[in-house]
Amino acid sequence: MDKKEATILKWLLAINATMFFVELSVGWFAQSTALMADSLDMFADAAVYGLALYAVGHSARMKLRVAHLSGWIQVVLALGALSEVFRRFVFGSEPVSTLMMSFGLVALIANIICLILISRNKEGGAHMKASWIFSANDVIANLGVILAGFLVALTNSPYPDLVIGLVIGLIVLNGARRILRLES
Repeated sequence: MDKKEATILKWLLAINATMFFVELSVGWFAQSTALMADSLDMFADAAVYGLALYAVGHSARMKLRVAHLSGWIQVVLALGALSEVFRRFVFGSEPVSTLMMSFGLVALIANIICLILISRNKEGGAHMKASWIFSANDVIANLGVILAGFLVALTNSPYPDLVIGLVIGLIVLNGARRILRLES
């Protein structure tokens, strides 16, 4: 089982690390807090998958420690995303809806692949449960980015982007809470 878990986690790490750079770059260019919040979530996931990869083959106690560390990483990144939403609310932004929708769709496809990969082993240990929670949250966040892009185009307002960026930050924070409550 450990070798199978390691292979899955390597794939999850590669997909999320790649999407972090893609979404961060496009989110910055598109002035989208939703894309940038999602990119930070991808970074947190990549870090978590790297930590979970380290936990493979270790004791249940070590796996739980790694899961809890990943939860705290999620807390820090969620707070960073929420502060970016606040900054853009105060100073303004003009999000590019077409980029939001198209790269939200790319991220959705990537995260569905991750969810399929991890779903077979989500009961493996705390580190695998945490990984499944991250992937499930990401699918929800990606749908939010696509919706925000559509609403920005429809209303010609940055507020849908800010609202979805806020929601993604809160989803990440809730995922962190769930992980920090894991006991096995």
